[in-house]
Amino acid sequence: MPELPEVESYRLLAETALGRTVARVEIRDPRYLRGDLPARRLSALLRGTTFTAARRRGKLLILDIAAPDGAPSPHRLGLRFGMTGRLAVDGRMGVGDLLYSPVRTDPAWDRFALRFADGGRLVMHDPRLLGGVSLDPDEDALGPDATTITPRELSAALEGSAVALKARLLDQARVAGIGNLIADELLWRAALSPGRRAGSLTSDEVRRLHRQLRRTLTLLTDRGGSHTGDLMDFRQPGGRCPKDGAELRRSTVGGRTSWWCPHHQR
Repeated sequence: MPELPEVESYRLLAETALGRTVARVEIRDPRYLRGDLPARRLSALLRGTTFTAARRRGKLLILDIAAPDGAPSPHRLGLRFGMTGRLAVDGRMGVGDLLYSPVRTDPAWDRFALRFADGGRLVMHDPRLLGGVSLDPDEDALGPDATTITPRELSAALEGSAVALKARLLDQARVAGIGNLIADELLWRAALSPGRRAGSLTSDEVRRLHRQLRRTLTLLTDRGGSHTGDLMDFRQPGGRCPKDGAELRRSTVGGRTSWWCPHHQR
């Protein structure tokens, strides 16, 4: 599933679309447009424009737009990928296979595309329709990005909360970019229980969590995705902790399946 490392790969791929004139907008499925956005309006707005920057905040990819005359546009295109969305530019996918997504591809799953004047194409491919395209997404509704959040910001996101720690980390309004797989890997590395109250962490534990967040995101991005953590192969019945050999426990935290070690995660 696309989490922060995958969307960062999509961002890098989207940079190859910068400066190229949009000749045609192909909306295969109007349901993929979010926020009551009419397909006709989006098509009219994008034709003749170019993208000047590809940015990411959490799991949201943002393309900044320039008007046909080159002047900055007040509009931005937001791309969300849900559980099975992938981005392709000129036939090249930003990532390979996704966990929980079909291995095969089907042209019917190309939900949204931009045809450039040079003949190239940017495509949103999404079997389960869980992603979407929006105009002028509310970036301020998201918390600090997980790659740049400071210890103080992380402490503020957790402070006073009776919500389970993992659920708080998955709340994109608190910390943007952490998904289910990253959260399990992070908490396993930080030796913290996913079900513990978020507001119960000491200042030392918050610093440890922040330190491991940076390390975990760097590692997973370098390895190529959120599914490449050291815990991943053991997230199954009978799986044992790679650190201490204890049998992993499966719990539901914040509505998500969680795997953790009851021996060292406290």
